Amino acid sequence: MKKTPSSAIDLSAERSILAKDESMTRFITYLRTERQASENTIEAYFQDVAHFLQAVSHIADGNGCRWDAVSQEDARHFVAELSMQGDKSASINRKLSGLRSFYKFLMQEGVLQKDPFHLISGLKNHKALPVVLSVPDVAKLLATPEQYWSMQENCQKEGNLSNGNPEFLGRRDHAILEVIYSGGLRISEAMGLNIADIDFKQMAFLVRGKGKKERICMLGTPAADALRNYLASRTAEGLAPENVDAPLFVNIKGERLTPRTVQRAFEKYVAMAGLPAEVTPHKLRHSFATHLLAAGADLRTVQEMLGHALLSTTQIYTHLEIGQLVEIYAKAHPKIN
Repeated sequence: MKKTPSSAIDLSAERSILAKDESMTRFITYLRTERQASENTIEAYFQDVAHFLQAVSHIADGNGCRWDAVSQEDARHFVAELSMQGDKSASINRKLSGLRSFYKFLMQEGVLQKDPFHLISGLKNHKALPVVLSVPDVAKLLATPEQYWSMQENCQKEGNLSNGNPEFLGRRDHAILEVIYSGGLRISEAMGLNIADIDFKQMAFLVRGKGKKERICMLGTPAADALRNYLASRTAEGLAPENVDAPLFVNIKGERLTPRTVQRAFEKYVAMAGLPAEVTPHKLRHSFATHLLAAGADLRTVQEMLGHALLSTTQIYTHLEIGQLVEIYAKAHPKIN
């Protein structure tokens, strides 16, 4: 029998119930104001609780949800059900983290006296190594946007990219990819950049990461050149920013680009570069980290550049260079040959 992952389950009814639940409303306010969580994080927590509510539908009534009616057995059964549905360990642990945060909040608020998830252990997480591009493949990909748009005979709508000057679109998308690779950015971080965040004199730029934490990223010469070309083309299009707080990357209407728009365009560039279809903008971030470590950068420096809160998150990239280490060992160790 084919398993149905939890991501494919319809939770519209549970979401409707949660939207009226007073405890959930306060939790969302807490996440947004005190934790300064991103809207994506808030939505993920909401979805996690909705999924759990489906498993413990007996706690729902006309006035909301009776969260104190959830038992530890309910929590254990929920984890077992997720595993049976085929959810990966990482997905299950993420849902557990969201539910623990919700119940911890309820206890802090005095709504509950016990947390049913307190003794529920997460599953062993077998992390897959991130896919990275070679340096030549990165160079090929970064050159593709301008090649792609120079081949367009007209400006017919392509996917979700609107009509516009091919030179402007090519320079813009080239600059986006260069900046992502230059700073090891998440795509949402790149789309959140403003004009004021770029410092050409210091060859650096300010990035707002998860939890609105700020960090300084380096602006390599290719990225700086690509940005200057893009900004010149943007001015020629009549889209010069009126103030330094204006978004850096915009569409032909001067509006901030969305990550999804860039992802759709990225798929075209990947295909044109002859790279595997699973290559995403986030793979440039993985490649950035791996290439730095391979060139001799220390782990804590890379951690700071990526904006990782924990060093253990960055350490996964060290495993990608094992082949290189084995080769060096074989050549250098006096007892190996």
